[in-house]
Amino acid sequence: MDKIRIHVFHCGRVCVSPYLPFGGKHCSLMKAAGLTTRKKDRIWLPVSAYLVEHPKGKLLIDTGWSREISPGGVYDRMAQIHHMSFPLYVTNQGEIAKGMAVNEQLRTLGIRPEDLDYVLLTHLDCDHASGVKQVKGAKHILVSEDEIACAGRHPIRYRASMWKGVPLSGFSFENTGIGPCGKSFDLFEDGSIQLVNIPGHSDGLYAVLITGDGGRYVLLYSDGGYSSGSWRQLICSGIATDKKNQIKSLEWIAKMSRNKNCLESLANHDPDVIPHTILL
Repeated sequence: MDKIRIHVFHCGRVCVSPYLPFGGKHCSLMKAAGLTTRKKDRIWLPVSAYLVEHPKGKLLIDTGWSREISPGGVYDRMAQIHHMSFPLYVTNQGEIAKGMAVNEQLRTLGIRPEDLDYVLLTHLDCDHASGVKQVKGAKHILVSEDEIACAGRHPIRYRASMWKGVPLSGFSFENTGIGPCGKSFDLFEDGSIQLVNIPGHSDGLYAVLITGDGGRYVLLYSDGGYSSGSWRQLICSGIATDKKNQIKSLEWIAKMSRNKNCLESLANHDPDVIPHTILL
């Protein structure tokens, strides 16, 4: 198989209570949402997205923030509230500098949204799906049916207007024995791109397992954990639909990350990860 190239982008940053990413299994929703956190104690984390250049097509994994939250490239409170809703703004405050929106970064690589074969939304939280309208010209935009249903059950957590008018395609996980609950979706039916259900943070959340020649792989585990410390110490996030599944998913991420064939294992909001390119 030809080489796979993975570009790690930072598409803005998000300001949250430290209890949201690292609150642990006993964290209350109020603490995770930042309602008890002083402004000076909140932390800024990167918001990642990934471009995968694969022999069978170009894939974008997540979209980061939309330009709409920072029209001038700086922090803009009112623009965020309009784009996200006030409750989401209280929990997730963001900004994105000029040139850093995902379509802007793709443009510097000479890639148009129409050139993307797939946009893969690991889940529908605002800092992952906010920018999907910027790439709605992609050939296919995939999200799990479990996540679509989850968004319908939690209308305060999710902002459906972010993907209104976008041709989302839902897919069903299959019983493959892969992942913490044995469910995944083989995108190209060759084992090279597996969308592995890692429920807990949300019901339809998935990691993207990218496997190259010789069995070497890269694991992009989205919000299954917020840093390598999450799986090393089994610290789950404060936002969850199922804490037991969240821990189970973290244990699987830890096992996969420690495997000798794992080239890199990346969370979407790890402050220690900088933009770079991986050749697999």
